[in-house]
Amino acid sequence: MLRTHTCGELTKKQAGQSVELCGWVHSRRDHGGLIFIDLRDRYGLTQLTFDPETSRQAFSQADKLRHEWVIKVKGKVTARPAEMVNPKLPTGEIEIDCAEIEILSRSKTPPFELNEEKSAEANEALRLKYRFVDLRRPKLQEMLKVKDDFFGFIRKYFHERDFVEVQTPILANSSPEGARDFLVPSRIYPGKFYALPQAPQQFKQLLMVGGLDKYFQIAPCFRDEDPRLDRHYGEFYQLDMEMSFVAQEDIWEIMEPLWKEVTNKFSDKKLVALEKDGRFQRISWREAMEKYGTDKPDLRFEMEIAPITDLIRDCGFAVFSDAIKAGGVVHALKIDGGAKFSRKEIDEITEIAKAKGAKGLAYIVVKGLKEVEPPSGGSTSKKFDLQSPIVKFLGDELAQAIVKEVKAEAGDIIFFGADSWKTVCLSLGAVRNDCAQRLGLKDNAKAAWCWIIDFPMYDFSEIEEGRIDFGHNPFSMPQGGLEALENKQPLEILAYQYDLVLNGFEVSSGAIRNHEPEIMYKAFAIAGYSREEVDKKFGAMIRAFEYGAPPHGGNAPGVDRILMVLNDWESIRDIYAFPKDGKGKDLMTDSPSEVDEKQLKELNIKLK
Repeated sequence: MLRTHTCGELTKKQAGQSVELCGWVHSRRDHGGLIFIDLRDRYGLTQLTFDPETSRQAFSQADKLRHEWVIKVKGKVTARPAEMVNPKLPTGEIEIDCAEIEILSRSKTPPFELNEEKSAEANEALRLKYRFVDLRRPKLQEMLKVKDDFFGFIRKYFHERDFVEVQTPILANSSPEGARDFLVPSRIYPGKFYALPQAPQQFKQLLMVGGLDKYFQIAPCFRDEDPRLDRHYGEFYQLDMEMSFVAQEDIWEIMEPLWKEVTNKFSDKKLVALEKDGRFQRISWREAMEKYGTDKPDLRFEMEIAPITDLIRDCGFAVFSDAIKAGGVVHALKIDGGAKFSRKEIDEITEIAKAKGAKGLAYIVVKGLKEVEPPSGGSTSKKFDLQSPIVKFLGDELAQAIVKEVKAEAGDIIFFGADSWKTVCLSLGAVRNDCAQRLGLKDNAKAAWCWIIDFPMYDFSEIEEGRIDFGHNPFSMPQGGLEALENKQPLEILAYQYDLVLNGFEVSSGAIRNHEPEIMYKAFAIAGYSREEVDKKFGAMIRAFEYGAPPHGGNAPGVDRILMVLNDWESIRDIYAFPKDGKGKDLMTDSPSEVDEKQLKELNIKLK
């Protein structure tokens, strides 16, 4: 070893000892006849002192040092004078009186400063291009260490519960998982392609057929999806797990204790929004959409949406009544304290609703109480002073009834959605989320987990109008089995599917799987797949299920996303040592890149 100690471990206990340290020059200071160097490695900083009286040669060498040079020093640990102690550093009570120095490597001037505050001033593109320099920042090294500890904790948790970790193939077949595949051309089989797995879905189910009843893997997954804050482009990791002979409650019983322990161990957040028995809430998909306007609700704050269709069904306000006559609904969202929103803010919130398909956003501002004298005389009563362009169409009596129905108080604002059920849910859900942000209700000291259950098995295709497609995972078992598929309308069929949500982020999807060939053929037939297409795409799974498949299920939490949300890290990209940028490019290695004509020829590929 070139060093006897790291730069973060020496204290006064080692005073008088001779040591050897290696690291990067973090900073350099000339103080008259002395030179001070802060030496850095991933364990911390140690102050080096070069005194010509100790070693003129070492002092002369130290005078040449610049930021990020790599050096090795020998010297004696000495206690700092009391007035020179740095309480912010674990090594702040000592310094190294250096007798020898060896320059191991010189560095160009770094493209940005590694000081945490100043490095933030460098744009992300520059930092990603020089990621090998950016990785020297203690914050990034700490994030990677936390991720390592996190993965280690997960592995220990599952091994203690008799799960077996299995690595599934990276070169797989193309599968309709809901995103675009990354295709890998085959040299040996011209015109044919492998696909990088979007998830180990089929393989883990085949492991269940193979009798391995408890499987897990921290699995790499590949999807050609657009990047965003909580989704790294191209590749990500998920905790893939599957169990045989289980119902969905068995999966929840395994997973919930893990995420409670992870919350307590890897964050400073307090668990909230739990059931009385301490379990995560279970909310049906339809209830989540109606109450929160999303299937990934943020439960750190309440702010529930209220259906008021029956209350205003016969009102004279055409915007509401026409929506109901067309088969739609009217829902109301009360925002506590929202009366303070300016006209400009209300216009901004309206645009957010429109982005989700709403035609507009009606509202009522609830002012203070006012005295009202009855027409026939007698004692006065009190009513809310309401400010809104729609009150004159609703009439004061109905407007007051709406205020009472949604339990609004003075200082609140009520927003309304009137359209198809789904448009109203999604638009008011976006409004709910935005208003919570404006009012500071998203408390980062809280962790609100919940399960969203009972997803629709089918939905209308987003690509082909009028076509029925899978609403979630095509391999899920429909509730009611084959009988439901044969006798119910497709959009009425629910699936044994469940998502795990944390603070408004979907962090896991899971299901009890369809393990019976005839049910699978029928399920795919409803979505427009012929028996031949199912055999072609999922032949291995169909064949396996014909040889005795146990009932099984599991889920696949996105571990990178969970870590990001629990620690309030700004971008999921920082959790990766070598991430892609927001456009899916690796600026450090300049990929994706062109390849030689010779390589294309070997793969039987010709570019247009």
